[in-house]
Amino acid sequence: MKSHFTFTKQQRNGIFLLLVLIVVLQCAYFFIDFSSKEIVVDEKAINAFSKELDSLKAIEIESRKPKIYPFNPNFISDYKGASLGMSNEEIDRLLKFRSEGKWINSTQEFQEVTKISDSLLVAISKYFKFPEWVTNTTLNANKDLPKLKVSKTYKQKIDLNKATSQQLQTVNGVGEVLSKRIVKYRNKFVGGFIADVQLNYIYGLTPEVVERITKEFTVKTPRPITKIKINSASIDELVTVQYIDYDIAYNIIEERTLREGYKNIEELTKVKDFPVNKLEIIGLYLLFD
Repeated sequence: MKSHFTFTKQQRNGIFLLLVLIVVLQCAYFFIDFSSKEIVVDEKAINAFSKELDSLKAIEIESRKPKIYPFNPNFISDYKGASLGMSNEEIDRLLKFRSEGKWINSTQEFQEVTKISDSLLVAISKYFKFPEWVTNTTLNANKDLPKLKVSKTYKQKIDLNKATSQQLQTVNGVGEVLSKRIVKYRNKFVGGFIADVQLNYIYGLTPEVVERITKEFTVKTPRPITKIKINSASIDELVTVQYIDYDIAYNIIEERTLREGYKNIEELTKVKDFPVNKLEIIGLYLLFD
């Protein structure tokens, strides 16, 4: 046992130094403060930054909301009414009132007809844009003037194939963008439009706007076209018709053989892959026996 507790001088010095080091480290741990300095937070700066961030969020949310432009409340469609917050019953009351040939001439009358709430009326009435004959008291004295304005004869209407962009902009709902789009679509074809129905296929024109355009304009000089007899036409003849390609032409002839001929244009809707949504335009090129 004695041999295990016998140390050389170097070993004793090493043990002594180790003990001294341990004592020094223990004293340093108890008497020296190793904690970091306290972080000072600027509450005012944080609050200001938070308010600025909230304001930016509010601006972004507001910019993403759909914008409402001035409109004539007499021509509110189902979609337009729903986007404004009107119920189906309120929209139906308006449409029924308009179907009787009556006109809404004031904000108060709009509420009386639709029975919308006061809060909704306040929110949407600021966008109401009545025609001049309503807002102008001099014109408004003549009660028959609006009827004369909307019931032009064929002779009084302007030729749609000769109308300028500026003339088209006189129609409520047709601005600079839509008027240029109408003229551009017309100029795609040498000779322009064949019939008024082609307006329905111009992007951005709602049925209500098309109706208003055709009250002021109509096709008086239609583009000359060669009509094709649907029950005897070949594939090469059929593909000359707008919106009919070779596959559809082949399907038309195949269906024609099974039916032993077409009696009316509605039967074309049974043809495979036929563009039903372009039926009215395609019908302008066809003859039925």
